[in-house]
Amino acid sequence: MSDNGNSPSVVTTRWWWVRHAPVRNDGGNIYGQSDIACDTSDRDVFEAVAKILPRGAVWYASNLMRTHQTAEAVWAAGFPRPETMTKEAAFAEQNLGQWQGMNRAAFLASQPAGSNWFAGIDQPAPGGESYMDLYIRVTAAVARITEAEAGRDVVAVGHGGTIKAAVGFALGGLVEKGLAFDIDNCSVTRLDHIVGGETSTWRLPMVNQQPWIADAAHKAMHQPAGPEVTTSKLA
Repeated sequence: MSDNGNSPSVVTTRWWWVRHAPVRNDGGNIYGQSDIACDTSDRDVFEAVAKILPRGAVWYASNLMRTHQTAEAVWAAGFPRPETMTKEAAFAEQNLGQWQGMNRAAFLASQPAGSNWFAGIDQPAPGGESYMDLYIRVTAAVARITEAEAGRDVVAVGHGGTIKAAVGFALGGLVEKGLAFDIDNCSVTRLDHIVGGETSTWRLPMVNQQPWIADAAHKAMHQPAGPEVTTSKLA
């Protein structure tokens, strides 16, 4: 809002990133861009996510089915189904090429200690992409959609690598810093893009929020207490 016409108007575009639900049928293997289904059976989780996402938002998801299944589970848990959800291929997980199908634990054990990803950001998977390739396509789409949807809430259902790229972008292009964040399945990450006059910046109100944890604690606190049980010791 302007202040007596002297201050520039401020436009805030709020991104609500949701990572897809857990994959159970991967056999412990790397799946990357493999179009594999996810497990959406935990209704408590989706009810909690549905409570905190904004109504009236525009919805985006990657082109992979696990993000569509996750969105469907959020809507089934009480969130009003949007009229449309745009499938954005730029939000897909990294194409891990020939690494897809390899045992994940064994592969990660072969990487340098302290690694936050499958390989260095500039190292492409054989027959696939590097993490930097993913970062460039994700952030280009984020910039394009932020301009197109300026001032709105944007819910984007994506992947661990996708959301880490968005976090690194919001941190000012610190790609490896974005990789340092945990992004759990079904977690919500909010990134706000704020423009005022010539100033453009990002704010990170929450990363890897797991609303079902607070929801479960709240329910436990407000459960009616059971009957008091007393015991006596007879002489």
